[in-house]
Amino acid sequence: MLAQASSPSIATAFNPLAARLPFQAANGEPGDTAVPPPGTSVHPASAEPLPATRAPFMAHTRVRLELDIELHYEIDSHGADFVFNIHAAHTPSQAIRNERLTINQNVPRQIHTDPATGNRYLRLRGEPGALKVGYSATVDISHHCADPAQLAEVPIRQLPQDVLGYIYPSRYCQSDRLLRLAGTEFGTLPQGHRRVQAIRDWVQRHVAFTSNASNSNTSAVDTLVEKVGVCRDFAHLMIALCRAVNIPARFTTGTDYGADPSLGPPDFHAYVEAYIGDRWYLFDPSGTAIPMGLIRFGTGRDAADVAFATIFGGVRAQPPVIRAKAVEDAGRGFVLPHHCCEALSTDHGAAFATRFTGV
Repeated sequence: MLAQASSPSIATAFNPLAARLPFQAANGEPGDTAVPPPGTSVHPASAEPLPATRAPFMAHTRVRLELDIELHYEIDSHGADFVFNIHAAHTPSQAIRNERLTINQNVPRQIHTDPATGNRYLRLRGEPGALKVGYSATVDISHHCADPAQLAEVPIRQLPQDVLGYIYPSRYCQSDRLLRLAGTEFGTLPQGHRRVQAIRDWVQRHVAFTSNASNSNTSAVDTLVEKVGVCRDFAHLMIALCRAVNIPARFTTGTDYGADPSLGPPDFHAYVEAYIGDRWYLFDPSGTAIPMGLIRFGTGRDAADVAFATIFGGVRAQPPVIRAKAVEDAGRGFVLPHHCCEALSTDHGAAFATRFTGV
C-alpha cells in the first residue's frame, strides 16, 4: 500500500512528468516502487542529439494532434484531494476542439485557468475507491520557425516584465549554485541560439537517460552530480545553466510524442523554452521526443509549478495511459511533427504580447 498523507499542509507533486519515476505521495513518503514497473533504459541520444531534417524553410508550420489521456487511482478510506494539469493550455498558438473530460465519480470539480500562462488546473475531491479521469481533445498547434543564426540574446534591461521571473533560481533549478560552472563552460561562447544549443548538447553529453534514476526531490544540482535522470532532470539542469548565464528559461510540459518505444509506453514529458530573439523557443534536452509534437499542458519555473497530478491523501496510482496521434492534412496546411533544423516557437513574440495587452 502507498503511504497515506498525515498532513496536507505541504504538497509534494505526485510523480511529476515521468510516470517511470517511483511514486511519491503528498506527504513526501516513498510509495510503491512497483507502480510503475521498474526498468532502466539508456537512450542513445543522451550522447548524441537526434538527427534533424533539412527541409525548405517555412516561417510557420501547423500540426493537428488527437490526444487521449487516462489516469487511474485507488483511493483509501479517507478520500483524497487532487489537482491535475492535463488539459491543453489556452494559448494563442493552440486551438482546442472536441474537448471532453470524463470522471467516473460523481463529485464536484473546478477548472481554473491561469491568465498569465494559460495553464488549466482541474481540482476535485476523490471519494474512497476507484477514480478514473479521462481527457481527450483535438489540438491544432501553430509554430513560428526561425533561422537559429538570427536569434540573439535579449539584454536583461530589455526583457519584458513577465519574462524576468524566469531568470532567477527556483526550487529545482538552483542557477545560483552553477554560476562558476556555467561561466567556465559557456561564458565565452557566441551568444544567442548557438549558446543555448551548446547548453542543451552539454546536458545530453553529461547525463544518461535512465528510468527510475531520480525522484520528485531531485534537483538540477543532484542531476549534475549523479549524471543520470529522466526528462524532468534534463530540463531542470538545462534551465539552471541557461539562467546562470542570464538567459531566461522555463519548464514546459506535454507528452513525449515521437519517443523511441523501447523507452516504454507514451508518457508525460518535460521540455525547455529559452527566451531569445524576443520569443520563447523550444528545446528537448533529453533528446527523446519531437518538439513539434508538443501539446502544451503547463508552463512554469520548474516541475513544482506544473506537475500533471498533485495528490493530498493515500492513493495507489497506475501508470498513465496516453495516446497522441498526428493527423496529416496537406489541404488544410497540417504537417506531421518532425525534427527540423530551424528554431521552433509557439510564442507570438514580444510585439504580439504588447499589442495583445494593449500596452
